[in-house]
Amino acid sequence: MNDIKKYEQKSSRFISLGACTVDAILKVDHIPSGDAKIMAEDGVVIGAGMAVAAASTVAMLGGNVSIWGRIGSDKLGDFFLSDISDTGVDTSFVNRVEGAKTGLSSVIVGSDGGRLIVPYYDPNLGNDASWLPLKQLNGVDCILADVRWPEGSLEILNEAKNRGILRIFDGDVATAKVLKTLAPLATHSISSKPGFHLYAGNKDVRRSLLEHAAQFDGCMGVTLGVDGFIWVEDGVLRQIYPPQIIARDTLAAGDVFHGAFAIAVTEGMSIEKAAMFACSAAAIKCSRFGGRKGIPSRHEVEALMRSTSVSYTHLTLPTKRIV
Repeated sequence: MNDIKKYEQKSSRFISLGACTVDAILKVDHIPSGDAKIMAEDGVVIGAGMAVAAASTVAMLGGNVSIWGRIGSDKLGDFFLSDISDTGVDTSFVNRVEGAKTGLSSVIVGSDGGRLIVPYYDPNLGNDASWLPLKQLNGVDCILADVRWPEGSLEILNEAKNRGILRIFDGDVATAKVLKTLAPLATHSISSKPGFHLYAGNKDVRRSLLEHAAQFDGCMGVTLGVDGFIWVEDGVLRQIYPPQIIARDTLAAGDVFHGAFAIAVTEGMSIEKAAMFACSAAAIKCSRFGGRKGIPSRHEVEALMRSTSVSYTHLTLPTKRIV
């Protein structure tokens, strides 16, 4: 465990760019189909978004992080800034767009951890990325970028690449064009399973990952939920299995994985160790209701890693027979 102690020597600097929303999360016994009216068991309203949850994870685990994104000039935006500032994430580079509404989502979480998410992003937020303060990348150790604002992600990933900064790309559901434009700019392209299906155009995730990783100059991997994380290293497909937990809310689990993974690789952990660290962080989050409210502390993640045997395997795929 010596390599997970390096964070005590230096607080790395991160920027996380992407969607900024306010989520209303309600916990129910089950998610109904069709017309229904049911009472919630619990509820919370929080500042959220893929990049925001990843940034909050970085802050909780010891990193110095800023969120770059767009919100409206409304009261919902006021709430977002106040709520996220309380996490220790720097919000001074969040752009407020006059006349636009802050993004929002209604999230219904079932007792089995499944969820129904209905997001809304105001078109008036626009796509303009010319305001991004790219000079602020001086001294930054790692960039995180998601798919929800492709124009902004393209700008920051290109600039960070020119500067030789670590770049973690969250390849979630988006158009194939967006995914194929942004993923090659990253040092670490980590996709969700649905996102990778769209990127690769093939439902055979493992075989497709081997093929695409061979053409990728960096680490390419896919998060698989309860099946953990797969990636290619030295031409070999590897898989980490997460600690077993009772899932109560899987909302933001992938974002927590990305934030924890970013912290780990920035500190110099191997991909295998970083994956174990990130899987442990995401597992703890899934055991708690409230989206990013369930982000664990550094102590909790390390304690779980010490007490749990996180298994992994090296996979080889059969080659096609040539007749």
